[in-house]
Amino acid sequence: MSWLLLFIPIAIGLEMWAPERHQLVFAAAGLAILPLAGWMGRATEQLASRLGEGVGGLLNATFGNAAELIISIAALRAGLHEVVKASLAGSIIGNVLLVLGAAMLAGGIRHPEQSFNAAAARSQATMLTLAAISLILPAAYHSALGSGAPATGSLSIWLSVVLLCVYALNLVFSLGTHARLFAGAKAPEEAHGEVWSSGRAAAVLAVATAFIAWMSELLVGAIEPTAESLGLGEAFVGVFVVAILGNAAEHATAIRVAMRDRMDLSLTIAIGSSVQVALFVAPLLVLLSLVVGPAPMDLAFPGGLVLTVLLAVLVTSQVAGDGRSDWLKGVQLLAVYLILGLAFFFVPATGPHGGP
Repeated sequence: MSWLLLFIPIAIGLEMWAPERHQLVFAAAGLAILPLAGWMGRATEQLASRLGEGVGGLLNATFGNAAELIISIAALRAGLHEVVKASLAGSIIGNVLLVLGAAMLAGGIRHPEQSFNAAAARSQATMLTLAAISLILPAAYHSALGSGAPATGSLSIWLSVVLLCVYALNLVFSLGTHARLFAGAKAPEEAHGEVWSSGRAAAVLAVATAFIAWMSELLVGAIEPTAESLGLGEAFVGVFVVAILGNAAEHATAIRVAMRDRMDLSLTIAIGSSVQVALFVAPLLVLLSLVVGPAPMDLAFPGGLVLTVLLAVLVTSQVAGDGRSDWLKGVQLLAVYLILGLAFFFVPATGPHGGP
């Protein structure tokens, strides 16, 4: 997809000389993010190959979520809290349904049946369930007290602190005390492609991150007028458009390693990325909103988004619980993602409920 890098100067030119062409700016900036996220994913995979499946998966998830975090901060500064929440929910849903489903499908076509560490998958699925609970409680509290209740903001701040602590302890568990559980099978020696030095991989990461930040500013600035002109709800744009662009790195890397029969790494990237978004990125954005943007953001996600995340978590826990995967499981996850996408497309989000 390197030829899509041509859209970087196109997006910059449109923003400078035709800023009123919001749809073109949005499309150009979005297409420019895809190859940048792909380069970011390739660089992190090069670094991950030296560190093992557990640490490598965490590294891929972290830098893969860097694009998501950058886009969300840009939207936060613009006061687009609903877009941020939709993007976060979409990232969780997209990783466990779209990314994992595509990885299982692609890997299953090449390998009839693949196996992975079931205990590690169940541990990550439990963290996802915790994440779903952390979204349900503020939404219920928000519904009970009303939209203007100051206690909702205070609850979100304290919950954010708790979630960040849990995420830190999860890292200690997966990388320290129980690292062997997440190690996975030894990666096969591969002669695929060029091997980068650590310095080159770090340089590519830095440059890609900088340009993603720039393109994200253009993308966020064009979201509202583009959604309005196309008749799309902000929830659909956030959950299924912005989230896909922000997670392009995970999409590419998880599918690539699954085709090489490295399902432990693929699962760590897909599910681990959702855990990181729910327990690290979302609470971090809540705390950042205290100093960035026109108003603080809370964790009271709209009911439609909460229900969608809960359904995605339940399906993923069922599919990943037995330690084996095949192409049919991939189709099942992709089917759920398509069904949710159709629901958001035909019932656009309006009002405080923010979902179908």
